[in-house]
Amino acid sequence: MTLTGPLRILFLAAAIIGISLFHYLTPLHLPALHDIFQRLYYLPIILAALWFGLRGGLAASIIVSILYVPHVLFQWGVHPSLELEKFLEILLYNVVGGVTGFLCQKEGERREELERAARRLEESYRALRSQADLIIGIEEQLRRAERLSALGELSAMLAHEIRNPLGSIRGTAEILRDDFQPGHPKHEFLEILLKETDRLNRVVEDFLRLSRPGDGERKTCDLAAELRELVTLLGSDAAARGVRIGLEADEVPPVTGDPEKLRQAFLNLMLNGIQATGAGGTVTVRVKMFPRSGDDRPLVELAFADTGAGIPRESLERIFTPFFTTKEGGTGLGLAITQRIVEGHGGTVTVESEPGQGTTFRVRLPL
Repeated sequence: MTLTGPLRILFLAAAIIGISLFHYLTPLHLPALHDIFQRLYYLPIILAALWFGLRGGLAASIIVSILYVPHVLFQWGVHPSLELEKFLEILLYNVVGGVTGFLCQKEGERREELERAARRLEESYRALRSQADLIIGIEEQLRRAERLSALGELSAMLAHEIRNPLGSIRGTAEILRDDFQPGHPKHEFLEILLKETDRLNRVVEDFLRLSRPGDGERKTCDLAAELRELVTLLGSDAAARGVRIGLEADEVPPVTGDPEKLRQAFLNLMLNGIQATGAGGTVTVRVKMFPRSGDDRPLVELAFADTGAGIPRESLERIFTPFFTTKEGGTGLGLAITQRIVEGHGGTVTVESEPGQGTTFRVRLPL
């Protein structure tokens, strides 16, 4: 058990008074006991020096001297030689108290200095780690920007070379389809050709949208109103899959941005949640303020949570990588486009998922 400051003082006072009483109450014809009691004074003196430093050691030795001097003068005064020895012992009390207290005080100051140095090193380490994480994040953004820049140049060349032939193929397929009645094998093949042409055209559009999202028109955007429209729009699709979709929106100030692009980003996340959730599951969209400290602008957080199967841990790090997908028939561009749109508005998008427990995407936008 560790004694507190007041308890230590009481313990030292009791020890000094107790030893003094032993001296005064013990007959002089028992010098051996007096020698023992005389040495016992060192214990409270050294303890006081250890606990309270130089002041504690000197205070204890002076109090011991004051209590011990009357015993020497009035009880041992008839033995001058013994009296001198005991006065020398009193001098030694003060020397031991002062030296021990000085050394303990210096040791305490050294320990405090080392603790301060350790705290400074820990703070420096945290700052360096924070800067390292920031640098790693910036490097990753630069790498992604380089990839998207190369992607933009490539898409500009491919768009013309792919979309014009696609238009010709679709027009030709529509003309040929009219020559065959529904149910004819060639009619079915031409329907497949048209569907695949449309799918390829959507891939090209997503490809262009990812590489060159554009700034768009910036204006005030009511997030809650946009999300209510999307919930209404996707309600029938969710009901057809047996999924319940809900919106929990606090009163939040509007944000400045491109409503069409933000709507596209939110639509991607809500569609992902609906498609990942089985019958009887739910997709919940929550909107609330996200407090920040300091002079940073306040944020609004939009959480898109589903009760689906979740995302495997090995896929979480690649979930926003272009062309990476876990869905059959998916292009792997939806989340990459969403991230590009959100970051273009000065925000961030993160994902939290546990297999079997669903997935939550969090979009944070500055107000």
